[in-house]
Amino acid sequence: MLIKDWMTKDPITINDDTSMIKAIHIMNEHRFRRLPVVSQGKLVGLITDRDLKEASPSKATTLDVHELYYLLAELQVGEIMSKNPISVSQEDTVERAAQLMLEHTISGLPVVDAEGRIVGIITQSDIFRAFLHVSGIIQGGAQFAVRLEDRPGVIKEVADLMRARGGRLVSLMTYYRTPEENVREVYIRVKGLSPETVVALQAELAARFEILYVIQEEAGGAQ
Repeated sequence: MLIKDWMTKDPITINDDTSMIKAIHIMNEHRFRRLPVVSQGKLVGLITDRDLKEASPSKATTLDVHELYYLLAELQVGEIMSKNPISVSQEDTVERAAQLMLEHTISGLPVVDAEGRIVGIITQSDIFRAFLHVSGIIQGGAQFAVRLEDRPGVIKEVADLMRARGGRLVSLMTYYRTPEENVREVYIRVKGLSPETVVALQAELAARFEILYVIQEEAGGAQ
């Protein structure tokens, strides 16, 4: 999955000389949690709602309303933004973006082109949306979770049994708990099976493989 297919394209940006009060207004108006900051068309920073809160005077301040407004109007985002933020290319994978977010405890990444110009932004919500589509849960069906020996052709054996029962494979995901283990956990979502067929297929699979669980889910959800 490439980032360019899931990111928000052409996001709203601000310049590094934008006032803090204008940045607050834009973020509140659009309910943003972050804004890319550009200078001469290129990404130079990122400002978040947390940055703005930390830079705002405390409620216990002795400043009057006019002084407070003047301070917020004079302070530029370039003075409080996170400089040289972590960014990704639109040709990077969604999985890579998720890895960076997890490693750096951040919830969004600016997307730039080869010249450093901002072309998009990808957030945790975009990652979740991509995962929902890839997992196939939106289409419903039954998910079979199976622990399999790591050998050539074993997944095909499981899939063939499902097809023989009239099932249509919607998605397949697999992972190893540890690199050293000679087994993998496989999650296959299948449509077109009646509840009775699901039960019969579960019993047939259990006779040959280790079944972790089987869950029947209705179609629907985010698009």
